[in-house]
Amino acid sequence: MKYKFKTPPYGHQLKALEMSWNRETYAYFMEMGTGKTKVLIDNMAMLYDHGKIDGALIIAPKGVMGTWFDAEIPLHLPTHIEKKTVLWQANINQKQQDKLDTLFTTGYDLHILIMNVEALSTTKGVKFAYKFISSHKTLMVVDESTTIKNPKAKRTKNILKLSKFTKYRRILTGSPVTRNPLDLYSQCEFLSHWHLDNASFYSFRNRYAEMKTMNFGGRQVQIVAFYKNLEELAEKLKTFSYRVLKKDCLDLPDKIYMKRVISLTEEQQKVYKQMKEKALAELNGEKMTTVNALTQLMRLQQITCGHFKADDGTIQEIKSNRLPELMDVLAEVEGKAIIWAHWQSDIKKIIEEIKKVHGPGSVVDYYGLTPQDQRDKNRTAFQNDSKVRFIVGTPQTGGYGITLTAANTVIYYSNGYDLEKRLQSEDRAHRIGQHKPVTYVDIIMEKTVDEKIVKALRDKINIASQILGEDIKEWI
Repeated sequence: MKYKFKTPPYGHQLKALEMSWNRETYAYFMEMGTGKTKVLIDNMAMLYDHGKIDGALIIAPKGVMGTWFDAEIPLHLPTHIEKKTVLWQANINQKQQDKLDTLFTTGYDLHILIMNVEALSTTKGVKFAYKFISSHKTLMVVDESTTIKNPKAKRTKNILKLSKFTKYRRILTGSPVTRNPLDLYSQCEFLSHWHLDNASFYSFRNRYAEMKTMNFGGRQVQIVAFYKNLEELAEKLKTFSYRVLKKDCLDLPDKIYMKRVISLTEEQQKVYKQMKEKALAELNGEKMTTVNALTQLMRLQQITCGHFKADDGTIQEIKSNRLPELMDVLAEVEGKAIIWAHWQSDIKKIIEEIKKVHGPGSVVDYYGLTPQDQRDKNRTAFQNDSKVRFIVGTPQTGGYGITLTAANTVIYYSNGYDLEKRLQSEDRAHRIGQHKPVTYVDIIMEKTVDEKIVKALRDKINIASQILGEDIKEWI
């Protein structure tokens, strides 16, 4: 394939483009870490260069919207393409409205609108999306397309309606089936009503699932007894999708670093601001010490995780998007994953939520409250039992000396300040016995201490040893 890419594609990415670039509809079922976002951006550039599109509507979860805008599009979109990229905002001032309005002005060749999937549940979001796609020759993209797997959800219905007004459509996800094969219906319906040859969800369900009627509390409910014709379904998917796993990509780097950036809730913003002002006041009135400085950072970081210690010593919970974001990441993971968290209270919440979504036997723990004899059992189960997909722990406890090579995805729900512990915890999966590239995902609250902590750790800076050499106020 001859094309002047801004960043050279890996072999599997080039194959994906060769198979799909000029198709009207296509699915990139590419495991997290294999570069599906780059493939889509290259595809977008090629469609533009051939005069097929002049606009792109990218619908993504909140956690990856900023990555599209700040990192991926600037990195991969060829420089010869004059573009205007705008992030959707629901509650905006006049300046922000003016920025949105530039999507409908001349002077730029390619207009790109990035919207969070939740916005398509609102009348305002749907109206703006329709205005955009009706004003352009639009490529419509749903990133992490399992967000539209529920055919009854309002956002799914709205996105499916909007898709009828666009010629070119793409879906991206690492794991298109998170619960069962029925997850595929709405994702494929977004691409084309004809891909699966089923007139409705119910005809799709009847083709690929055997239903039985059960009596619950005096009312009859239909549930799935078993799935059927799955080989046929797999063959149909092959006609309009490209599937790739990290284990198949021999050309990938051995370590892949990713971020999921999310925003503070309104409640978090209020408490964070109050705690920040209090921290600055204390720092102004006291002689600076490393312990004091790190304590102030820790308090702010706790708020980003959805809790803080009140003056009376009790732990106060705050509404946070962090745990839902983690569950979104886990929905994309093929195989097993390690989740590291800095606080024990977070570990308990994470385990509870994983059990709720993925089943009681899907997760084990490895942290301070795990009895010593149980730790070895949990590690062995994670390494050898296919039913155990997740292990949750702290780098302080699980970051040293143990082998967790059954996983090739490592997620940092939150980070500490000790560089050695971070590096050691990374190496639990990336060591002898690992035959796949390992993906590291940091969940980060934007415009908080999270950003600076992760940057410092990735730059291999020991925060605790340098904190006095920095202006602590700049960190806070």
